[in-house]
Amino acid sequence: MFFALAFLSLVIERLTGYPDWLFKRIGHPVTWIGSLIALMDKKWNRESASFSQRKAAGVLALVVFVGLTVILAWFAQSVLLFLPFGLLAVAILGASLPAQKSLEQHVEAVATALEREGVEGGRRAVSMIVGRDPQKLDEAAICRAAIESLAENFSDGIVAPAVWLGLLGLPGGAAYKAINTADSMIGHRSPRHEAFGWASARLDDLVNLPASRLSGSLFVVAAFFVEGASPKAAIAAIRRDARHHRSPNAGWPEAALAGALGFALAGPRSYGGRMIEARFMGEGGRSALVAGDIRTALRLARIADLLLIGLFGLLAILIAL
Repeated sequence: MFFALAFLSLVIERLTGYPDWLFKRIGHPVTWIGSLIALMDKKWNRESASFSQRKAAGVLALVVFVGLTVILAWFAQSVLLFLPFGLLAVAILGASLPAQKSLEQHVEAVATALEREGVEGGRRAVSMIVGRDPQKLDEAAICRAAIESLAENFSDGIVAPAVWLGLLGLPGGAAYKAINTADSMIGHRSPRHEAFGWASARLDDLVNLPASRLSGSLFVVAAFFVEGASPKAAIAAIRRDARHHRSPNAGWPEAALAGALGFALAGPRSYGGRMIEARFMGEGGRSALVAGDIRTALRLARIADLLLIGLFGLLAILIAL
């Protein structure tokens, strides 16, 4: 049943996205979770506390907001499944978790801005999806940033919610979203969050592990259907480069996409005025990218997304037999 839930949720979100009118009226599950995390960060992450005390507070906060999210999702799922067409109703709720449509729109907006407004427009558009310093980016760096964001968010924004929906139903998908939101808000190594966000960052690494491997595999298969792409080079890039990424998970989809399309992604970049040294994914590939390369990467990602939807549809059928 849960694989059917993941399949239906992906199809619904692929077709409709998360409607703007609904967001304006009630917000989004991520904004609800984010508000709770922000409140706990304000109340429990006391600067006067020791490192170990702040670390313990972060663990407790993680247990509380993930636990509350799971309870609410389980209750909603249990009630709805008693109703006629209950699985479809749960799938409508589940469709708020993956972000296929919005990811595509945000990445495509970077290509469009570059084509219509040049580098300044591209910098403005890419600043909506990446955290690096936009004013230091030329056209090639803007394109690399957009494509890296596409690869990483395909894994943790689309594949991972679907995986946990498929394995554990709505509570699993909602729990994943809570953990991932916490990591994005407090899971970075800043003076304020290195201790308090430690548990969220480590748990996010763990729950993203299966999705990152699946995402890389989907990009490999998708390369068979994109002219000029190479599944063989994608596999080689994963084997050579993925383990060298600063993230234990992001290297898989980034290396796969870079290898498939012959790009060089990642590498050194600037965050908050500080240079971060990082190895290239797709080493030896072309780094002087243009807006058209973003669109090529989007074609590969769209096919990978369709493969993901088909995979869950097939699993739902096989389990139902």
